Amino acid sequence: MNNRILALLAAFGASLIYGINHTVAKDVMPTFIQPFGFILLRVSGAAILFWIISIWGPKEKIDKKDWPRLACCAVFGMVINMLMFFKGLSLSTPINSAVIVTLTPIIVFILSAIIIKERVTFIRTFGILLGFAGALGLVLFGENVEQGAPNIALGNILFMINATSYGIYLVLVKPLTAKYHAFTIMRWLFTIGIIINIPFTITEFTAVKWTSLPFDAIWRMAFVVVGTTFSTYLLNIFALKQLKASTIGAFVYLQPLIGILFAIIVGADKLTFVKVIAAGLVFLGVYMVTKTKKPPVVKEKA
Repeated sequence: MNNRILALLAAFGASLIYGINHTVAKDVMPTFIQPFGFILLRVSGAAILFWIISIWGPKEKIDKKDWPRLACCAVFGMVINMLMFFKGLSLSTPINSAVIVTLTPIIVFILSAIIIKERVTFIRTFGILLGFAGALGLVLFGENVEQGAPNIALGNILFMINATSYGIYLVLVKPLTAKYHAFTIMRWLFTIGIIINIPFTITEFTAVKWTSLPFDAIWRMAFVVVGTTFSTYLLNIFALKQLKASTIGAFVYLQPLIGILFAIIVGADKLTFVKVIAAGLVFLGVYMVTKTKKPPVVKEKA
């Protein structure tokens, strides 16, 4: 099996875990742990796992000139991205989160157009507008309150910030993946992430009654740390070594399909007319942005 196929499987695996996570993480908050406290658990647990697994990786030293980029990646990938997603998930619904995160490939394309001057076409511009229209539809016309979702509109806005932050992270981290091993990048990103997250998360983290947590909460927390954080970031870094950032971003739109099915199957959320229309606009927008035009076939002269 060649490296590109392995990279595609890695990207798919990450999307599968993320899709399930929308419901798994939602069921823990805020009963057993508040969203910001969950983030400190998440980054700390992942950092420990990456330092352990680094024992079997190469011993690399980060160049001085790369530390600012590494710090920026941590801010967008391990701080803003995570804080906004989990806070949004505590306020909104699993289906809304699964739909809105599909804006990531659109964000990646916009950033690519600005930073590396990727070509902007009418179709892609129209796709961007459709995608944002779908996301705004969820914010403006969705339900205001549901069971376990006290402020859906604000939660959806936080999901949009999350998608933007993750898109920035994918663009920024790409050059580092060509220079350093995945273990090296991840152990430092999550270590920096702990330091930056502590002021925002320590209060909620220490408020958790750790000794009285039921097994149902423990396995869900373990899934978020080992699966949603450690495994997915490792899989995406591996995939980025072989694939473009925009290609990785495109896998995000598998998440709503997985997330919606899982949420409905376990009874954690329900489909509504607004959600269906909004999801359709987002999916169509993402397709138009990520669709690449095939080069014309040049026929050889006889």
